Amino acid sequence: MTRPITETNPHAPPMHPGLSWRGLILLPVAVLPSFVASVLGQLFTAVGMVSWYRTLQKPFFNPPDLAFPIAWTFLYALMAVAFWRILRLKPEAGPKGAAILAYLGQMVLNLAWSYVFFGLRSPIGGLVVTSAMLIAIGLTIRLFQRLDRASGLALYPYFGWVAFATVLNAAIVWLNPGA
Repeated sequence: MTRPITETNPHAPPMHPGLSWRGLILLPVAVLPSFVASVLGQLFTAVGMVSWYRTLQKPFFNPPDLAFPIAWTFLYALMAVAFWRILRLKPEAGPKGAAILAYLGQMVLNLAWSYVFFGLRSPIGGLVVTSAMLIAIGLTIRLFQRLDRASGLALYPYFGWVAFATVLNAAIVWLNPGA
């Protein structure tokens, strides 16, 4: 029988405890990218949602508007926890610079999608950004899992949601060729 991966598990990666001074200092650092992407993304979305987005034709599988903030709140929280775990890894876990850069890069793309799709009102531009975002999230998952399996696994719901959003974005492009 295998033991679950926890911070007390000898098979878990070497990590500073969450309730240590270092862990507590790194918590707001880990939350900051999700917070910034969420707040700025909401601002861009609000601008386009009020008038432009409501006029677009949407596919039958478009979720109700309320589903989006609920899903994104959950996903941003998971992303912050995964990032926090990576930041708390001790040097002996391996180099984490590439994983941190990949994470921050996909967060920039996350924010860029809201700006391009809603701010610039460009569904085709949004499709390009969300496609790049999928690749960046996949790379981030791969790099996170090399360091800490739990951190990588925590990003799978995010990857799934963005994959769904990419299909939804493509359908909006298809249904609104002039938009």
